[in-house]
Amino acid sequence: MNKLDAYKMMTPKMREVLKKQAELVGDAFSTDVTYEEMRDNYTKERKYWNAGGPEPQRTVNVEVEGPHGTFATRIHYPKKRTGKGAIVFIHGGGFTVGNLDTHSKVMRLLMEEAESVVIGIDYHLAPEYQYPVQVEECAFLVEWLRSRAEQYEIDPNDIALAGDSAGANLSLATVLYLRDQQKDISSIRALLLYYGTYGLTDSTSFRLLGGDYDGLRREDLNAYLKMYIGGENGDLRYFDCVSNDLTEGIPPCYIACGEVDPLRDDSRLLYEMLTHYEQKAVLEEFKGMIHAFLHYSCMLPEATEAIRNGANFYKSLCHKDPC
Repeated sequence: MNKLDAYKMMTPKMREVLKKQAELVGDAFSTDVTYEEMRDNYTKERKYWNAGGPEPQRTVNVEVEGPHGTFATRIHYPKKRTGKGAIVFIHGGGFTVGNLDTHSKVMRLLMEEAESVVIGIDYHLAPEYQYPVQVEECAFLVEWLRSRAEQYEIDPNDIALAGDSAGANLSLATVLYLRDQQKDISSIRALLLYYGTYGLTDSTSFRLLGGDYDGLRREDLNAYLKMYIGGENGDLRYFDCVSNDLTEGIPPCYIACGEVDPLRDDSRLLYEMLTHYEQKAVLEEFKGMIHAFLHYSCMLPEATEAIRNGANFYKSLCHKDPC
């Protein structure tokens, strides 16, 4: 009830994307099915959007033995590389769906625009593995990479984190976890956060937006939360990130969201909190865009623009000579 007419707010190209999406897999983001079916639908729908795009100079696939078992990583080396920095990319999908293939093009575009190595992590998914497993795996990977920096031709003191949706939550949560555990996280250069959820359970955008077109109805968001968090959990500092201490120790953040996204206000709130405490952050809100718009770069210039702007933010923070 009382929702805005989101279709009227979307750009014509955004509406074209939704039409194509319906042709590919009807109701691709329904949570009214088993999580196995959710994953299958998501993978089928994303396959089309991942065709084409930049090709790496080389790609290395590595199985990492982590604290909760083995997980896969994928390391893309760009044809044009500036410096030895690396970006760990954490994919979205409500902590429940998604993998290295469903976000392949996003990672490769970021690789090319940032002129940087991009490393994807195939963390264990909910509900089989629940919070904080995913946070611990992402934090483990950062330290694993730093300890093997020479082997993978990266600078151990020049690492950034990037992610979309649930991956943006995990990127911020990973930094908070490492900060709280280690105190010194100066090796992490930046965070590139795309339309993340950071802990809000209600907001203006949550009330006015979200529906079958983006798979973010109230019922959908509650379903993802139940699968990820499960039952009682007293320490949610690394999910409800805006309830953690954001007054210090946060790397510079590029924060992007769509105007027509029920999670939009999470990004706005995060930006307001960080800048109030003089933490470096920029916020870009893309007019007429819905949640997950990064995937649709073959039809949406805004998707490429958001990736490029995040990459430029990352490059502007270079602290090495030469970068």
